Amino acid sequence: MEIFVYSDESGVFDKIHNEIFVFGGILFLSKRDKDIAARKYKHVETIIRTNEHKDNSCELKATTVEPKDRNKIYRSLNGLEKFGVVVHQQRILENIFENKKSKQRYLDYAYKICLKRKLQHLICNQIINPQEVTAMHVFADEHTTATNGRYELQESLEQEFKHGTYNWNYSKFFEPLFPNLNNLEVHYCNSEKITLIRAADITANKLYRSILRNKEQNLNRHNNFHIIHLP
Repeated sequence: MEIFVYSDESGVFDKIHNEIFVFGGILFLSKRDKDIAARKYKHVETIIRTNEHKDNSCELKATTVEPKDRNKIYRSLNGLEKFGVVVHQQRILENIFENKKSKQRYLDYAYKICLKRKLQHLICNQIINPQEVTAMHVFADEHTTATNGRYELQESLEQEFKHGTYNWNYSKFFEPLFPNLNNLEVHYCNSEKITLIRAADITANKLYRSILRNKEQNLNRHNNFHIIHLP
């Protein structure tokens, strides 16, 4: 089994001016499901472009479409497996914000944990057999992460899902989530070119807006949207 993950972020990781920051995304358990979803999403985009009189050169993102059309796009994702994390920035230790590296390290942790919790949820519900997962392909929207930071995220995910982690405080080893995982790749993509990154953008934006409006319960009604809060 191959797992395909598409994700984006919403908000700014800056506790002076922002209360929350979120990652949101969608995932697929086969290439076939991923390709079908991409074709359907492109069809919805075609309808929205017609409605809003936009040409094909205009990228449709959560911040560039009308609210009613943004909601229509989100509804088209109802059947997909979604995940997200809400980072409450005022609760985070001050030293996390001291430099870019510590900030990125925390964001990598938040991303890894929310993806892990989603996958554990699917395992508990017998949607995924962890023994059968042999490859993971993670696609994230391009942002200002330095090249070495991108490698650090991949290493962090590999430790969690492929190799296992060791807790030095408790002298305990945690087995990898997928013991037969042979390949894990992290790709940073231009959302203009990757359809499902735009779908992840809509998902992350929906989560962000729902939290600001105290409407998270509307998302929780769907079992396929697994949301966690940090710290």
